[in-house]
Parts: sequence; C-alpha cells; structure tokens
Amino acid sequence: MSSEFADTLLALKYSTMRRSLLKLSILATPILFSLLCKAQSSDVYSFEKMISVPGDGGYDYVSIDEVNRHLFVSHGTSVNVIDLKTEKVIGSIDNMKGVHGIAVDNEVNKGFITDGGDNTVVVFDLKTFKTITVIPVTPKGPDGIMFDPFTKKIFAFCGRGNAASVIDVNEMKEIGTIDLGGGPEFAVPDGKGLIYNNLEDKNSLNVIDAKAMKVIHNYPLAPCGGPTGLALDGQHQRVFTGCRENKGMSVVDINSGKVIATLPIGGGVDAVVYDASTKLIFCSNGDSTTTIIKQRSADDYAVVQTLYTRVRAKTMALDKVTHKIYLSAPKFEPGTRKIIPGTFAVLVYKMS
Repeated sequence: MSSEFADTLLALKYSTMRRSLLKLSILATPILFSLLCKAQSSDVYSFEKMISVPGDGGYDYVSIDEVNRHLFVSHGTSVNVIDLKTEKVIGSIDNMKGVHGIAVDNEVNKGFITDGGDNTVVVFDLKTFKTITVIPVTPKGPDGIMFDPFTKKIFAFCGRGNAASVIDVNEMKEIGTIDLGGGPEFAVPDGKGLIYNNLEDKNSLNVIDAKAMKVIHNYPLAPCGGPTGLALDGQHQRVFTGCRENKGMSVVDINSGKVIATLPIGGGVDAVVYDASTKLIFCSNGDSTTTIIKQRSADDYAVVQTLYTRVRAKTMALDKVTHKIYLSAPKFEPGTRKIIPGTFAVLVYKMS
C-alpha cells in the first residue's frame, strides 16, 4: 500500500469519526439543554391564581393550619378562612377590633388571634371557627403570635409593650409576661425550649428560654437594620432575618449569634419563610416583589429569583405539602395607600 493511499484512508477514517461525534453532539445538545433548564426551573416560582376575599379592611399575617389544611388570613376585624384543598373561602372569625397574627394548637383544637385593637387574644375552635373565649393580655399592642411545641404555650408579642404575653392553652388565660427589651417583630420556636425573636427598634435578635419565660441572650444583627420577618433552619442551626433598613436578609448562626451572610432583597420586607425540603428562603416585600434565595449549604446562599407579586403584598405563608406560597393584599389607588374596594385577595404562587 502506497503512503499516499494510506494517508487517504486515514483521513477518511478521521472524517467519519468527526461526523459521528458531530451527530452525537447535535443529538445530545437538546437533551443536555433540557436537563439544564429542568434543573434551573425547579427553583422558579410563577403566579397560579388569585383567591378573592370579601371585605375592604386592613390586613396583616397569614398562617396555615397544616393538620386541617386551612389558611387563615388576617383582615381588618376578621380572620378569613380558606380551604387549601379547594382554595376557596369557607368561613371567618368575626367581631374583633383589629386583628394581627394567628397561631394554632391542634392538640387542643384551638386557634389564637391577636386583637391589637382590643388588647386581647381571641380563642376559636379550629373546626367550627366559633369564638371560645377572649383573653385580656397585660402588655400593650399584641401583634405577632406563635405556639411553642416544647412548653405547649402560646406566646403573643406585644409591640407597644416591648413584652410577650404567655398563655396557657388549657386554662385559656395569661400566666406570665416576658420583658423583651425592645419592640418585637416575628418570632420562631426551635421546638427544644428556645424561641428566637427580632427586635425591630434595637436591630437585634432575642433568644428566649420558653420554660423560664425570660430572655437569655441578645445578639446584634448589624449590618441588618429594622429586622422583621424571621425563619428557622433547625438542621443547620441558622435563622434568616429580613431587614427593612438595608434591604437585606441576614443569615445568623443561632449558637454564636454571628451574622454569616447578608443577601440583597426587595424593599419593605415583612415575612420570611423557609422550605426545608427545597432549601429555598422567601422574603415577601412591600415593593411588589418576593425575593427567593437558595441555600447551597449552611453558609452559602444565592438569590435565584425576584418574583413579582403585588404592591404591599408583604405577608406570606408557605404550604409545606404543595410548596405553594400565599400572599395577601388589596389593590391601591396609584401613589396612595387608599384601598380600591373589592380588590382584597390572596395571591397563589407555585413552583414551576
């Protein structure tokens, strides 16, 4: 065989190989692209529906009863109830003076509502939504409220009183108060006897011994300013706090109080929720956005989406079953805080 002929055969061989590789590349590219898009879209949220809610009053917290699959929506002098199975309004708890937060204790089948206008906590039946009793509280301005599974007590955080009211769920009365040292915002329990609570006016985080009913640590949150929403990652011992003044979400080591990282978020943040199964953190902001942050590890975070919602849709709840998020807000006349009648609604967003 001549060298020229051998070179020709070799060239043909490599040409055939290149064509085969090119075909494989062309065939593989859409598959790889599809897989990449699927991986990226798994963390993306989009608008699903709007649930119209009657009434034109003010609004505050939204909260989920995971056992009975109900969403409670703070709304003026009432709390509207939405069935999460049908996503329709099915009832309300009425005749209050200015509602804020809602907490539930499924073991005793009771819900608890802070009525800031009356300086009370209203107790209602989780099945019938009928009011059971009204509990006066000592500190002024009951606002945020939570159930602590460790002590099986209700803690109502009173903004004007710089204190928390502790309520016995069986006796349905206030059994003590806690001096917080500042104006409280959101609070979360760790289920092991500690409660974490933001002090908005002190730019700090309280650690409360729930059984002893006292603050045992106070951590400064700089560069966080005006902390509001708070969520807990018990596995990694981190809390996520939304901060209005610097438009950031800070990650805090709850053992040391050290601020690990601060991520940029939208303006006017209120609620912060964490989905432990998807490792996503949601910060609902008054500027018509919800900032979605991905937790890559205990100390590594990245903003993955700015979800556009509705102006002043700043309160939010996460359904851990469907991973949907629910935000409440009416529409406002442009450039004002005047609510357009008949526009109050719960906005539903789902994972794409």
